[in-house]
Amino acid sequence: MASSAPPPKLYTDDVSLIVIILDTNPFFWGTLSNTSASNFSFSKFLNHMIPFVNSLLLLNQLNHVVLIAAGVTSCGYIYDSATAVASDGGQKVPAVCSEILSRLEEFVAKDQKLGNGDLRTVGGVMSSLFSGALSLALCYIQRVFRSGMQHPQPRILCLQGSPDGPEQYVAVMNAIFSAQRSMVPIDSCVVGMQHSAFLQQASYITGGVYLKPQQLDGLFEYFTAVFATDLQSRSFLQLPRPVGVDFRASCFCHKKTIDMGYVCSVCLSIFCKPHKKCSTCGSDFSHSQNEQLDRKRKLSEV
Repeated sequence: MASSAPPPKLYTDDVSLIVIILDTNPFFWGTLSNTSASNFSFSKFLNHMIPFVNSLLLLNQLNHVVLIAAGVTSCGYIYDSATAVASDGGQKVPAVCSEILSRLEEFVAKDQKLGNGDLRTVGGVMSSLFSGALSLALCYIQRVFRSGMQHPQPRILCLQGSPDGPEQYVAVMNAIFSAQRSMVPIDSCVVGMQHSAFLQQASYITGGVYLKPQQLDGLFEYFTAVFATDLQSRSFLQLPRPVGVDFRASCFCHKKTIDMGYVCSVCLSIFCKPHKKCSTCGSDFSHSQNEQLDRKRKLSEV
């Protein structure tokens, strides 16, 4: 099937649709705030992120900003500047701050109630539902594409701190390739202690910018200098480039990064060792292994 390109835009190139994915994982932020080296809490992070949202809206009155929260067990829309303009008739800075904070508080409380079941733990810190938030962002962008001929230039900004969830590998890669097909760059800003292989691949494949700030106290400066620039202006700027991209996958059985592994032919799950049965989709591999043994025996007899 032929790939369908997004409809032509009639706005100027400096008008942007920025979908921001915010990591609200309380386990990660609690661990980061208790670390003596960083002592960086979620409230301090919001003190940098919310002014950045306001600056995006002030750069151009046609800019469109959407905020999506990624929790431990759920994800959802937090703020939409288009809805705020339609309801209030304007975008006042105090109103934007109060709306984002109230929606975040409601989302974190709801996500905490849903998190009493099975939780994903990677290295002692629970991962966030990044694949779901990325899918929501792409769905919103596609809805904007189909709403009319006029639409701004879209891009996605991921603000992630918690580690990658290996069980989300297939879903994340599918979302990355969907963004590449729709020509939607994925920018990444990692505030955690380690790099994100998912976001490195997302920014590399889609042509976005990957950044891991060294000084978290200067996040607002990083945001405005790197991620506030529109796609047209980036061709004139010297933006940071990642030193290297980790293309390795994570196995589903031990949640470790591997160089070579075994892939299920049905659901594409990755394992570090051969299994008789796929733990993800339940496919039975013993029959195929017996066929291979019989084929080897026949060849040896010949």
